[in-house]
Amino acid sequence: MLKHTIRSFKRRISSISTSSTPREKVDCVVIGAGVVGIAVARELALKGREVFVVDSASTFGAGTSSRNSQVIHAGIYYLPNSLKALFCVRGRNLLYSYCSEHGIPHKQTGKLIVATSPAEIPNLYQLMNRAAQNGVDDLRMLEGFEAMKMEPQLQCLKALFSPVSGIIDVHSLLLSLMGEAESHGATFSYNSTVNSGHLEGNHLQLHIVGSNHLQSWDGQSPLHPELILIPKLVVNSAGLSAVPLARRFNGLNSGMIPPAHYARGCYFTLTNTRVPPFQHLIYPIPEDGGLGVHVTLDLDGQVKFGPDVEWIHGVDDISSFLDKYDYSVSASHAERFYPEIRKYYPSMKDGSLEPGYAGIRPKISGPGRSHIDFLIQVNTFLFL
Repeated sequence: MLKHTIRSFKRRISSISTSSTPREKVDCVVIGAGVVGIAVARELALKGREVFVVDSASTFGAGTSSRNSQVIHAGIYYLPNSLKALFCVRGRNLLYSYCSEHGIPHKQTGKLIVATSPAEIPNLYQLMNRAAQNGVDDLRMLEGFEAMKMEPQLQCLKALFSPVSGIIDVHSLLLSLMGEAESHGATFSYNSTVNSGHLEGNHLQLHIVGSNHLQSWDGQSPLHPELILIPKLVVNSAGLSAVPLARRFNGLNSGMIPPAHYARGCYFTLTNTRVPPFQHLIYPIPEDGGLGVHVTLDLDGQVKFGPDVEWIHGVDDISSFLDKYDYSVSASHAERFYPEIRKYYPSMKDGSLEPGYAGIRPKISGPGRSHIDFLIQVNTFLFL
């Protein structure tokens, strides 16, 4: 892959070194071919920039982009005037428009955030007030009987109804964004890992190796790059490995790089039922590190529950670069799900949960910490 990349780039850009390691000047490098990286690559390509996307996996969207709830959020939960709130509200509108214009499968299902105990009711009003400050002004507070009329299998005392929440086929979205990026000249290189870099003058030089060479690397001994790219613009959208990678860029101010935290979450699918019990997304009150074990729907009607929150520690750089996380879901793990789900779905039968999949949330705030906004550091090559 790297040799092919070098050959193809030499036809379009000039080599600047005759050293043993090929060095190539490029315009823009996007690190990571997840949904964020591909969307950035598309935007840059549409503006006429020459874009090179590098990903350590064998294909696009192999990490967090394919291990999530596939929910289009309204913008309810985030602190007013935060980047998360601004991006979610504007992004939701843009995403629905993009899906309609490009034929991306999606559905505006609506969502119920439910209070199942008196102590949780004030949280619903807090969420409603926060949403209003974020520009989400079409929410409705429902009495329990109103929500249960909408969803007969539901049990709750009150519910906050968000009509603009929905679901999307993320794979179709990825394909569409990537197709547009490629049609405007963006180049994608898989099985290629940016594992380090260094500042030289005003340029960040990226060290790239074949992902197969990292499999047996001890993480300590020198690892010589197979290719050094010298871009005018670098976007680090490496997801789970964005922070560890930034720490390996020699010359950056390490004090500017935030800590990395990882919250693992499991999903279970509902079996032993012919008719889905819910037509809307059902969410409990948010919890530390996540939004609680909620109900999500596939576009084919399959019901999923999750994710829960399990903080993981001691992730080494190689595992991060190669996405060597534990994504297995044990059937016994379902025992933690049943009591949480039955708070709002009391008629769920034993044995009706089947292991689905797991995902990992990259965070810059750890357990028990207050929510931290998106961090976008311009000119330091760190995008989170």
